[in-house]
Amino acid sequence: MVEPQLSVVIPVFNEEENLPELLRRLIPALGALGRSFEVILVNDGSRDRSLELLRAAADRDPRLVVIDFNRNYGQHAAVFAGFESARGAVIVTLDADLQNPPEEIGKLVAKIDEGFDVVGSVRVQRQDSLFRRLASRLVNKATALTTGVQLSDYGCMLRAYRREVVQALCSSHEISTFIPVLADMFAGRVTEVEVAHAERARGESKYSLWKLVKLQFDLMTSFSVWPLRFAMLLGLIMSAGAMGVAVVLLGGRLLYGQQWAVSGVFTLFAVLFFFIGVLFFSVGLLGEYIGRIYMQVRQRPRFIIRSVISRKSQP
Repeated sequence: MVEPQLSVVIPVFNEEENLPELLRRLIPALGALGRSFEVILVNDGSRDRSLELLRAAADRDPRLVVIDFNRNYGQHAAVFAGFESARGAVIVTLDADLQNPPEEIGKLVAKIDEGFDVVGSVRVQRQDSLFRRLASRLVNKATALTTGVQLSDYGCMLRAYRREVVQALCSSHEISTFIPVLADMFAGRVTEVEVAHAERARGESKYSLWKLVKLQFDLMTSFSVWPLRFAMLLGLIMSAGAMGVAVVLLGGRLLYGQQWAVSGVFTLFAVLFFFIGVLFFSVGLLGEYIGRIYMQVRQRPRFIIRSVISRKSQP
């Protein structure tokens, strides 16, 4: 079987309203690139009619492959499932919500042809809400500080990878990871291109405030021990501060007598409660790392595939 030159991986979760237009625009956009291609659509436990629409589309077009999860595992697990099935020399990831137009894929493929290993995208004139833009900016800055990987837009799914980078990603069996950062660690040459961004016309965003916070915590604990070092440094600073306060209190007791010491009891309580709060924070942070070690050593699979649907696999 001849392998395609380009693979496009698309996670799908409750996108029945966007799928018809996505496929209507995607196939001509890929055809215009003048190279063979395949589209891998991963149904991440959708509860609407997404799987039904994907099954019908795969039945019509042999270039479409549908991977059906037995339940929802999350966007990154879906992307990894697509990576493991992709056969192209270049692999592109794309969201199903049409906020990143499929017509922009050509820009990323052209950069790959110039010799880059990974091509990211920067959304210009973003059509998201003010809250989403501010949250994204905060995540971008915190991610760059934590991981040391400098990218302008970590949250944009529209990205292109050489097959060698994707193979390295698939060989990494980390339970909690962030694909853009991990890929850039394996890549030799990385660049970004500006792409258009559209307002979500149908459906709802899958990223709530809690999921953004969880993603940021995953980033901090998956790629760096910086939070542990920060907690240790904070503990040292607070220990030095506590010794200074103790010297002041002792000096006041000797100079001004018992009454002065009693009058400072509430200050002591405030300092004590602050120390206890920092202690609990540090223990919780350490527990988070230990919990991730526990999750990793169990070596459970990232996902379970219920079926792979394509016209080529049908008798």
